Amino acid sequence: MMRAPERECSGRMEPGEDLVVAGCIGQQGTRAFVTSLGSQMAEWFSKGWLQDILNSRDADVTAYQEQLQALGVTEAEAAGEGGILTAIWNLSGAYRAGLSFKLRRIPVHQAAIEICERCGCNPYRLWCGNCMVLVAENGGRIVEFFENLGIPAAVIGSVKEGIAREIHHGDETGYLERPREDEVLRILGQEKTEELKAAGILTE
Repeated sequence: MMRAPERECSGRMEPGEDLVVAGCIGQQGTRAFVTSLGSQMAEWFSKGWLQDILNSRDADVTAYQEQLQALGVTEAEAAGEGGILTAIWNLSGAYRAGLSFKLRRIPVHQAAIEICERCGCNPYRLWCGNCMVLVAENGGRIVEFFENLGIPAAVIGSVKEGIAREIHHGDETGYLERPREDEVLRILGQEKTEELKAAGILTE
């Protein structure tokens, strides 16, 4: 089981605030799978489509801290190893705050979904890059800010009283589990993951 790192509370996370995800999830993990399993992937997908994944680069969602603070963002957590669910867990745990969010609202490219289906993994537990969870007084303003920059973003839920972490998936409601091993590590192993980090395909 993956242990969440200690995190300092430098902002605010209070009931009634919105949860926003900016940037698409699982992008670095998707490129890692295509890099390492390209020959297998070519059995199902065109080489041009796979090359487009390798060539794609995410917009830097961390470059707008001053603007976001002015727009009412009170806290943020970058999503990296462990995927978006680990980032949400870490943020909630740091403040001992409850939350409720809808899984299907989280921005994700169709390419990540299709690659994950072939690899038998969960895109929500897949290595991210240039993706953040934000806490904001008015999440709609944050979404509009990012959309004007051409960056996908969505209000996925809100901060709640108590400590329960509710996930809504369609008509089903569950609870967020402790962080697990990233899907890249689970499928490719530690040695290959370290190689991908050294090559800059995966970043801390």
